[in-house]
Amino acid sequence: MNTIDWTRDELVAYILLFAANADFREDNKERNVIISKVDMQTFSDIHEEFDNDNDYQGIKKIKTSLEQHNYNKEDIEVIIADIKVLFFSDKEFNVLEQNMLRFLERILRQ
Repeated sequence: MNTIDWTRDELVAYILLFAANADFREDNKERNVIISKVDMQTFSDIHEEFDNDNDYQGIKKIKTSLEQHNYNKEDIEVIIADIKVLFFSDKEFNVLEQNMLRFLERILRQ
């Protein structure tokens, strides 16, 4: 995968959707957090793409797009903070979400 034709908002939406599905369910509070970061059209378009990808494809797309947009450490920390807000939106931070956070931190900070 050489290039991904995503805007920065589309990348953020995809990462947050990836995180929201850590426990195999995406609730309304999580959707509302994502929509607060990107517009509804971006959310809908990226959600459709996300639904058609497997985990491997998703990880490759995230890594490729991060490189294309030249994310720096500060940008990464903002995304990680957004992921944490997402996970705590339903007042529950279960073991699947904890593991996903560690995984995404590793992927994003490479």
